[in-house]
Amino acid sequence: MNFYKEWQQQDFATIARTIAAKTSNDVQRALGRVRAGLDIDDLAALLSPAAAPFLEEMAQLSHQLTVERFGRTMQLYAPMYLTNVCANVCTYCGFSARNRIPRKALDDAEILAEAAVLKHMGFDHVLLVTGESTRYGTAYLKNALRVLRPHFSSLSIEVQPLDEADYAALAADGLSAVLVYQETYNADVYPVHHLSGPKADIAYRLETPDRLGRAGVKKIGLGALYGLSDWRADAWFTGLHLRYLERRYWRTRYSISFPRLRPHEGKDIAVTPFNERDLVQTACAFRLLSPEVELSLSTRENEKFRNHAFRLGFTSMSAGSRTNPGGYASAPDSLEQFEIDDSRSPSEVAAFLRNQGYEPVWKDWDATFDHVEHPTFNIEHPTFNSGHGKPNYQLPNTNYSGQISVH
Repeated sequence: MNFYKEWQQQDFATIARTIAAKTSNDVQRALGRVRAGLDIDDLAALLSPAAAPFLEEMAQLSHQLTVERFGRTMQLYAPMYLTNVCANVCTYCGFSARNRIPRKALDDAEILAEAAVLKHMGFDHVLLVTGESTRYGTAYLKNALRVLRPHFSSLSIEVQPLDEADYAALAADGLSAVLVYQETYNADVYPVHHLSGPKADIAYRLETPDRLGRAGVKKIGLGALYGLSDWRADAWFTGLHLRYLERRYWRTRYSISFPRLRPHEGKDIAVTPFNERDLVQTACAFRLLSPEVELSLSTRENEKFRNHAFRLGFTSMSAGSRTNPGGYASAPDSLEQFEIDDSRSPSEVAAFLRNQGYEPVWKDWDATFDHVEHPTFNIEHPTFNSGHGKPNYQLPNTNYSGQISVH
């Protein structure tokens, strides 16, 4: 059995109604069971409208569990967009094949130019991103890994779903992690936003994490694109997917992201509500469900929100992001996949974290774990001071009346 078959046994609308029907007693029961371990029904309670009055308690527990497991650390990473060539027609993406935009794919020299900028910023963990195109598939990615592996300790990808053998080959070439977002688990809504192209095959996409697990990829990233459908049900299905993978591929690490729809090239689409408070509730619910999972906070969110929310269960943040091919060095003005909302430099984000008693961590994996000597870097890589004073281990003051205010 794979997850696609488990997903088929669930009905999205029924799950949405089940979550909406949860009571304060259900929420209290879930909160009382955090240390013993939560089940997927507890997740439904924590995602429900009934959990809103308990958000402060959820935030405190989420912070506590995160510090216990990960310490006061925050991994920093950057996306490197290799190409915006895409065969899909998706309603929410600037790279959609229907958009009449200049297309670009980085060659080796341009990839190295991007790498030089990112190394100068301090990054040792890079997420490679492409559109979905067979023209720039496994062979192109293998070459990119070959070019970049001498310069970074960990390399992840967010690209089109591939076959199991392709993932195994990329892992052998130094791939550390794969992020594959389902966008929405709603079978009725999915085809509304994925009009044509390989991404329209919902079954193949749902089965991708299974192929990753069998291929032995070290870390798998999951998530929904919030704004396409009912956010509570999409989050619940993401949790169901996580629990399935944790049981079946227990040697693999997992991460969850919470991307919200952002302005992009193309026609505007109707967006279902998912505000900052909803994002905090979702992130805290996932931390209480799984103390081991890594939670990511992207530059889609604005500086003020990230400065307040980062304590509440998140373990990684992007910084200084560019969402266009060549955006760091060779083509800074080319089309972005979407607009970012926190434009601070990585050094500014790192300085903020240190000021809050957190340690910025610039990489996710080391080549020595792959039985490869750590490379000697030829690209400039200045040392970033990671020292800070004695951390304050008091829980943050979290006030959720109105705007989020975490001090």
